[in-house]
Amino acid sequence: MKNVDQTIAETTELKPIQEILQDTVGLSTENFTTYGNFKAKVLSRRNVRSDSNSGPSGKVVLVTGVSPTAAGEGKTTTTIGLTDALSHLGVRATAALREPSLGPCFGVKGGAHGGGYSQVAPAQEINLHFNGDLHAITTANKLLASIVDIHIYWGNALDI
Repeated sequence: MKNVDQTIAETTELKPIQEILQDTVGLSTENFTTYGNFKAKVLSRRNVRSDSNSGPSGKVVLVTGVSPTAAGEGKTTTTIGLTDALSHLGVRATAALREPSLGPCFGVKGGAHGGGYSQVAPAQEINLHFNGDLHAITTANKLLASIVDIHIYWGNALDI
C-alpha cells in the first residue's frame, strides 16, 4: 500500500527544469547544465545572476541543524516549505539542496526528499545520485572491500 507522500509524488505533473530555470528563476542556458528533463546543476560562477534581475541582490536563508519530527519533517521539508511560501507571497525564491546521503536508500533515515506537498521530485533519481555515477562507483568499491574484509575475518573459506 502506498503512503500519502508516494501518492502525491506520482500524481503531480512535473515541469521541465529548463522551463523553471529560464522562466521562473530567470537564468539563461549557459548558467546551468541539465541532466534529463527534471534535474539541473546551476554553474557555480560568482557572476551568475538572473538575466532578468536588474534590482539589488537577494537574501539567503540557511536551514541548518533542524531536529526532524516523528513524521520526518526535517531540513529538506522545511527548506521546500519556506521556498513555496515565499513564492506564494510573490517573492522570487529558489532552494539549493545538497545531495542526500545514501541512508534513505537503505532504510536508515528519512526520505531525504521532503514529504507531503513539500517534496523534491523525482525522488528516486535524487536519492540515487543527483547528476552522476562517480559516488555510486566509490560506494560500490567500499562495499566490495568490506565484503572481502568480512570474509577473511570469518575464516577465509575461499582462500583469498
